Amino acid sequence: MVFGAVAYFTVSNELSANLDASLLRAAASLQAVIKREQADAQKPLSQLRREQKSRQADDVFAFLQRSSMRDFVGPIPVPDSVFVPREDPVWTAVYEHVLLNSSTYVLQASAPDGDVVWRSDNLLTDSLPRFEWFKARGMHGKDGQIFSDYTVRGTRYRLVIVSGDAAEVAAAYPVEEVDDTLRSLFSVMLYSIPVLIVVSILLGWFLARRALKPVDMIAKKAQRITAERLSERLPLVQTNDEIARLTAILNEMIARLERSFEQVRQFTADASHELKTPLAILMGELEVALRKEIADDDVRHTLESCLEEVERLTAVVQGLLDLSRAETGQLELITQPMDLSGFVREICEDVEILAEPKNITVQTRVDNAVRINGDRVRLHQALLNVIENAIKYTPAGGSVEVRLEARGTMANLVVRDTGVGIPADQLPRIYDRFYRVDKARSKDVQGTGLGLAIVKWVVESHQGSITVQSDVGQGTTFTLSFPMLPMPAPAP
Repeated sequence: MVFGAVAYFTVSNELSANLDASLLRAAASLQAVIKREQADAQKPLSQLRREQKSRQADDVFAFLQRSSMRDFVGPIPVPDSVFVPREDPVWTAVYEHVLLNSSTYVLQASAPDGDVVWRSDNLLTDSLPRFEWFKARGMHGKDGQIFSDYTVRGTRYRLVIVSGDAAEVAAAYPVEEVDDTLRSLFSVMLYSIPVLIVVSILLGWFLARRALKPVDMIAKKAQRITAERLSERLPLVQTNDEIARLTAILNEMIARLERSFEQVRQFTADASHELKTPLAILMGELEVALRKEIADDDVRHTLESCLEEVERLTAVVQGLLDLSRAETGQLELITQPMDLSGFVREICEDVEILAEPKNITVQTRVDNAVRINGDRVRLHQALLNVIENAIKYTPAGGSVEVRLEARGTMANLVVRDTGVGIPADQLPRIYDRFYRVDKARSKDVQGTGLGLAIVKWVVESHQGSITVQSDVGQGTTFTLSFPMLPMPAPAP
């Protein structure tokens, strides 16, 4: 649109400038002709007019009526004092013939005393304004020239008046042709600019989509790279531009992060492995000591407390070792088809023993014949952890519901309790290692803070998912989803 506006006004100014130059040339040429004829006759224009006053009107300027003058095609000398811009050799060769035979140009010559001594035939009886008429209205012109618009018989003309000692010449030309040209240009702009805008939008969308396609591809790949997938890299773009360089730098950063994570995991695994042996020895010695008869109750109580702490440390070390091995790929699942329905019932029977001291009701609703492909050892660890947590963090007299449902191709294990709940702002962190919601839960509950991290790894390793919903004071609901195996075909 800006280009269209600039083009329109440029063309408009160019046409106006060309028209003004043509009018100035026509007026100056006529003035040169008059001056030359006047010099030949050696008579001033006013005297020529008085001597021919009695003649007919068409004989006033007899030299303009000569056929030799009308048939002449060639340059008429223009006085050096008259500035004619935009010298055009083609126009110089033909303008005199057009000037004297014009049906479009309107010409008028006036004597210095103000009388109109000659006008072109197409002006009829009308007269063009004189220099003094414009000066009276505050337009003084420049170098004896005035450019203005003027209307004759409803037709708008572009007018130039050239004042001189020999005569004052006015030349006018209708601006209809210029207006038609500008209207045609405006029409072309009016219809072409919307089309160009639409084409530009489509082309720009295509180019932008093509240019940003590598960015979209890199973004999708980056979303897949997590702490467990640091071995993956962003796809390299086969262009030597900023995106390619940025991708290379990001891949180098991911490589550094992978090395750092690997070092942390290796340290955790090595430290956990090294701690297992002394803890096992310490736990064995404490158990042996407690089997002996100890007269001092305080000593026995101290040994029992130490044994509990050693057992807790052993559980922490074993959990860290399992997570480290799982993250480094050293811990593999041994999966096989299994009956999840019977598996859940067995676990619920075991946890009822934990619920009895707190008078917690364990409600079980299990759909039959729910089968999945899973590792019994790891699934037992994960499901038992979730159900035990529900019992641990439910006050005495509450209830825990365990529900196994078949939903389409997924088996959903729902564990809902009536415990204290978890604040919404802390829900995203419950799977972090060693994170415990101490403010919302009982401080008397023992735990390592690694249970849910292990549960999340076990569930995701079975191509499942885990979600949690909780309201403070209302309870918490965990949902573990696993892909089911298809039902076996009935025997024939």
